[in-house]
Amino acid sequence: MKIAFIGTYPPRQCGIGTFTNNLVKAVVANTDSKKISKHAMIVAINEDGQHYNYPDEVKHVIRQNHQRDYIDAAKFINYSDAKVCVLEHEFGIFGGDDGVFILPLLHRLEVPLIVTFHTVLRTPSYTQRSIVEEIGKKAARIVVMSKRAVDFLADIYKIPREKIALIEHGVPEFEKISHKQAKQKHGLTGRKILLTFGLLSRNKGIETAINALPRVVEKHPDLLYIVLGATHPNVLKQTGDEYRDYLKRLVKKLGLEKNVHFNNEFVSETKLFEYLNASDIYLTPYLSEAQITSGTLSYAVGAGCAVVSTPYWHAQELLADDRGRLFDFKNSEQLAQILNHLLDDEDQLALLRKNAFTYGKKIRWPKIGKQYLNLANYVSDNWEKRQEDDANGQPIDISLLPAYNLEHVKRLTDDTGIVQHAKYGIPNLKEGYCVDDNSRALLMALMAYRQNKDKDALRLMPVYLSFIHYMQRENGDFRNFLSFSRQFLDEYGSEDSFGRTIWALGYLLHFAPNDSFRQIGRDIFFHSTQHFKEIKSIRGAANTIIGISYYLKEVQNDEGMVQEMNRLVGIITSNYEQNKTDDWKWFEKQMSYDNAIIPLALFSAYEITGNEKVFAIAMEAAEFLESQTMKKDYFRPIGNKGWLKKGEKPADFDQQSIDVMAMILLYNQMFLVSKKRSYIEKMFLCYLWFLGENSLRLPLFDHETQGCCDGLETNGVNRNQGAESTLAYWISHVTILSAQEKEHIYMSEQPAAASENNLKIS
Repeated sequence: MKIAFIGTYPPRQCGIGTFTNNLVKAVVANTDSKKISKHAMIVAINEDGQHYNYPDEVKHVIRQNHQRDYIDAAKFINYSDAKVCVLEHEFGIFGGDDGVFILPLLHRLEVPLIVTFHTVLRTPSYTQRSIVEEIGKKAARIVVMSKRAVDFLADIYKIPREKIALIEHGVPEFEKISHKQAKQKHGLTGRKILLTFGLLSRNKGIETAINALPRVVEKHPDLLYIVLGATHPNVLKQTGDEYRDYLKRLVKKLGLEKNVHFNNEFVSETKLFEYLNASDIYLTPYLSEAQITSGTLSYAVGAGCAVVSTPYWHAQELLADDRGRLFDFKNSEQLAQILNHLLDDEDQLALLRKNAFTYGKKIRWPKIGKQYLNLANYVSDNWEKRQEDDANGQPIDISLLPAYNLEHVKRLTDDTGIVQHAKYGIPNLKEGYCVDDNSRALLMALMAYRQNKDKDALRLMPVYLSFIHYMQRENGDFRNFLSFSRQFLDEYGSEDSFGRTIWALGYLLHFAPNDSFRQIGRDIFFHSTQHFKEIKSIRGAANTIIGISYYLKEVQNDEGMVQEMNRLVGIITSNYEQNKTDDWKWFEKQMSYDNAIIPLALFSAYEITGNEKVFAIAMEAAEFLESQTMKKDYFRPIGNKGWLKKGEKPADFDQQSIDVMAMILLYNQMFLVSKKRSYIEKMFLCYLWFLGENSLRLPLFDHETQGCCDGLETNGVNRNQGAESTLAYWISHVTILSAQEKEHIYMSEQPAAASENNLKIS
């Protein structure tokens, strides 16, 4: 069986690369042929601009910050003869925010996935948590190297324990040389050796050890502290050797020049084990407990060193049962006492070495490799591809929907209206209000009350309706922007904001929860109708048409309003005729924002008038929009960084929630006019964009705040949760619930529906 390994790889100087290389060799060592090329292939991660002379087993390279490379790597693995993929995961080695670029690769894999987490955080950021949770869904098995990591994954990230395997960090099986020989080889005879190794960075806490040395050197003047390892490449890029220089100044200040030596090199494993065997005490004075795995600590234990360490998570486990000594973080005085005690008591040092060496024999790489190989064989034999059919045969899986909760909407709303923007989940009062968002908020509240009879939604309606009324000018038009101090910021709003307001008012007139709301809605609506004839833009016309169509469902004999709606429909259809070609069936020379609103408006008008020409244009445009945005297994709205110009490729980012909402509303309307079940399925597929079925495989709905992030950007999620995105989510949520009920009624009435309407969503 061949295994594809994804990770950094030598000659790149990286701890993950060393781990991956050792793991590959250890797995292959447990096979019959012992040939790496027969049983393994490597997909290596490169820093941008770096090139390495990789060995033959590296078959594919991903440039860290090139998104396309990750997609190409997934194709490469799928087309190869690999039966299993093993990913070495560390947030910092992949591109995008916290390494989010790895998710699209993983979601495209067609072979079972095993993931080794080298870092598991107790307090992750939103993006970090989302990445781990998404990996947890995709992976057949997850490997961690400590018991605490198992608990973190289960308790914090809600990954099932049965999916998690505990396999410790491996250590090489070098021939052990004597303590005396090792010292002789490196000219250390007659010195007491204290050793720390690893890529140097500030979190290593070397200053804690140096500050302890004066009290140790006073009793043991022959002590030499060796700091072995190059500066971490990322640190070198950002701050150079600033930390190493600081440590050297500290050494000079304390008069320890003869007792501290910095070896600034990335040493081979052979040389490393010589230094480990030469050391009297191995030291890891790290500054934080939040280290779930330490390869350097595993190596020291595996080599049979007497270890003294701060109590970070991995050290607490690995040094238990008298395999080492622990001291408090940053406590140089306590460290000095422990070092003096051990250096004075050779029997204690010998006991620690013996216990460490005995334990280290259990974690030699050949034994670790066998565990990985057994796990790979198991998942290969037992893994089944995700079924194309959902479990219950329904087009919408209601169990996937988060619980209905308007907490963030209420957080954004004060006695004036709903605030436009937020900094993360907190209202950004500096940006004030707009009629756009308050119209959306009124629409959302009406839909939510209609669906759930939610009293919170009912209480919010007067706030939004009052804001719309306040923003209406004496001539019936609307301003758009209002400062937090209630100062008007414009004279007239855009045609878009006007149309969205008419949409909300029309919906109110059709679904008013009481007569008081209906009456003020009528006053505002009819005071604005004189401006319908001024609308020239496509989206302004589309939003207004949708509002008029709701009004006409309530008042069916208003011929003047039908004529006004038909005039607006003519604006849209004439633009379609002007711009349509055989390979471009759209209303403009580019697709930009809120695209689905335009065919939605035509379908809404068709529902009133029955005009077949309007229906044909709407259907043709909707199918073209779908061809540009609906991928095999997820929805990708047109990005606003470049849009989609005729004859070009669509921009991937930034993707906006309002485009997803519009597509959901479009498919809902297409179901209403056609009764085809496939539109319900496509609508739900669009909704899943909010929950992570998108280009980066990151959720935008925040379960913690009950808000929705402002967009999907090149490197991750825009974590601000303003009104537009949050309202777009909740309008979509309520639409899904309503569509599920309508679909159930329809299917009950027509049990023998055509087969084309019984597609299943994957």
